[in-house]
This record gives sequence, structure tokens and C-alpha cells, in this order.
Amino acid sequence: MRHATVLRTGLSALLILGAWTAAGPSTASAAPAGSAELPASAALLSAMQRDLGLTEGQARTRLAQERAATALQPQAQRAAGSAYGGSWFDPATGELTVAVTDAGKAGAVRAAGAQTRVVEHSAAQLDATMKRIDALSAPDGVASWRVDPATSRVVVNVVGSAHGDNDVRTFVAKARKAGPVTVERTAKAPQTFAAGTVGGDPYYTGNVRCSIGFSVHGGFVTAGHCGGTGQQVRGWDNSYIGNFQGSSFPGDDYAWVNVGSGWWTVPVVLGWGTVPDQLVRGSNEAPIGASVCRSGSTTRWHCGRVLAKNETVNYSQGAVHQMTKTSVCAQGGDSGGSFISGDQAQGVTSGGWGNCSSGGETWYQPINEILNRYGLRLHTA
Repeated sequence: MRHATVLRTGLSALLILGAWTAAGPSTASAAPAGSAELPASAALLSAMQRDLGLTEGQARTRLAQERAATALQPQAQRAAGSAYGGSWFDPATGELTVAVTDAGKAGAVRAAGAQTRVVEHSAAQLDATMKRIDALSAPDGVASWRVDPATSRVVVNVVGSAHGDNDVRTFVAKARKAGPVTVERTAKAPQTFAAGTVGGDPYYTGNVRCSIGFSVHGGFVTAGHCGGTGQQVRGWDNSYIGNFQGSSFPGDDYAWVNVGSGWWTVPVVLGWGTVPDQLVRGSNEAPIGASVCRSGSTTRWHCGRVLAKNETVNYSQGAVHQMTKTSVCAQGGDSGGSFISGDQAQGVTSGGWGNCSSGGETWYQPINEILNRYGLRLHTA
């Protein structure tokens, strides 16, 4: 009976503070004035202490700093103009750093409140390199590729055991011709986090279990690999919820499901197995380096940091573009669940490698991209 209360109260936000990123669309709600003073939930603070090694006081300070950096990011980007090379949050200083290709723009960016670093390539140049690499056909030994604003390069991640593979070497050679590229090794290849049916969890499509992401007006968003357009969705009690109204995978990994038949949506993310925990107040994009938390139907609440944005992930089913990488762990069944930073929705869980016993990395599809794609409006408090 406890599961009934949990699921029905937080239907479209069944994960901890969704942390998704993307350019803020008109459908995304901004954080209210003074939101930096909003109290953090005990469950969120506990997860940050456990997963990030912080004290409660440090966790509260980090949340306030990240909220300020998130609010500052658009203003600092405008100040940099065409010299903008990307940005990231530095936990050591608690400040936002903005990369610029023109030292003459640094003063304007610092006046806006951010630190600066002069780099070689603009964000537009790095994004163009990403698009050229996205057009290539990647072999299984290539895990992903992403823009790294701190080094002003595109980083191609290769599975260590496949580093000497001929197809991998050929891909890397072509990628280097596309623009400024650095190659790094990763432990394992990424995979999606869907799972077989297990009783008492959020929703099912056929024999696949996934997790609900965020409430939108009329339904909820989740991962595209969890079901195709038109497919029926059942809840924890096997009752009919709705159908996939739109779904895209690979290329993208997002979907949305309409809600009816006695189910409804609320603007909260739950700490799994507890009462509703966190109100969702908007979808402002957290910067690289910021803390982010995730909750799913398998592993509940876990936190970590945003490691990279605009990363292409090469799953066995095909590549997925413009993903955000985090240090948060996940396991089968967590797919589709919420990523959240403070009270700002960030995205839905897609896949990764590792688990929540030994660690790993997880990618999410940014929430604002999903809202824009389907013309949805986030349900906010």
C-alpha cells in the first residue's frame, strides 16, 4: 500500500530532483526570485553527503552557490558574445568560469560576476566539430564524444580494451580531421538502463520496467528507449496509465506519455520509498561541475556532478546526441527517471556504465530539449 501512495502522489516526477540541461525554451519556468533561500530537503542533503562526501553545511553552501551560478550563466554568455567558449561551475571556488576566445571580452564577463579563462576555440567552433563527428559511423569500441570547454577541445572516449582496434583507430583519425580533438580512454561501453518486469515499480511497457521523469501538463516525460509511439503504459498496480504520444531513440532518447484513467501529475520529485520530497520550480540549466541528483525505481536517490554537456553516446542500438554526462550511478530500471539540481529539472536518465555498488557514469537527455520537441509545458510548483 505504501507504493500506491508514493506512485500516485508523484507520478511524473519519480526521481530525485531531475537534473537535465538544455537551452531554456519559452516553456521552461525560471526559478522564482529569492529561490536561493528555499530550504533543501533532508533527503537531498543526505544523498549529497553520502555521494559527494560533504557535510550538511557544505551541501547547503554548494546548493546556494550552484543556484547563483545557474542564474548567472545566461548573462555571462551574453557578455562574452561570439567569443563564448563554454562555461562550468568550479566546486573548489564556488564560482562559474566562462571560457572566452577574446581576452578583450574577459572584463565584461567578470563584471557580470563570473571568472574567465582565455581559450583557443569558441563554443560555436566546437559544436561544428561535434556535428562533423556525429556524421561519422562509430564502431562499438567508441563510447562517446563531447565538447570540453575547459580544454577547448572535443574529447572522444574510447573503451580501453578496444583502443588498438582498426575500426576504432580509423574513426579517431577521421575525428581528428573534423577539428580540435583529444582522445581519452574509458573503462566500459555505455548501455541503456531499462530492465525486465519487477513488481511494485513505477511503470511498464510490455516486459520492460522504466522510471517516470517529470510531470508535464497532460502527462510525463521519460526515456525514448523505454517504448515506442502508441505503446501502452501500465502503472505499479498494472492499471492503465496512458500511451506513448511521442518517442525517439536512437538519435535522441526521450518520450512523453499522456496520463489519465485515474492517474494524475504533480510538480514533485520523490525520494523513492518516502513521501513527496522536492518541488519542481523550473528547468534552468545547471553548469558543468554543478552537483546533480537522480532517483530511479531501482537504485533510489544518488547524487554526483555534471561532468560534460553536448556529448554523443554510442549505444549498441545507435548514437544519441546532445546528452549530459554525470558521475551519478544508475542500474537497470532507472531509465527515464528524473535528474534535478536544486529545484530545477535537468533531464531524464538514458544510460551509462557501472552500477551503484562499484560506481560508474550516467547520461541524461536534457529536459528543455524534450519540452521544445513536443511543445510540452513542465508542471511546476
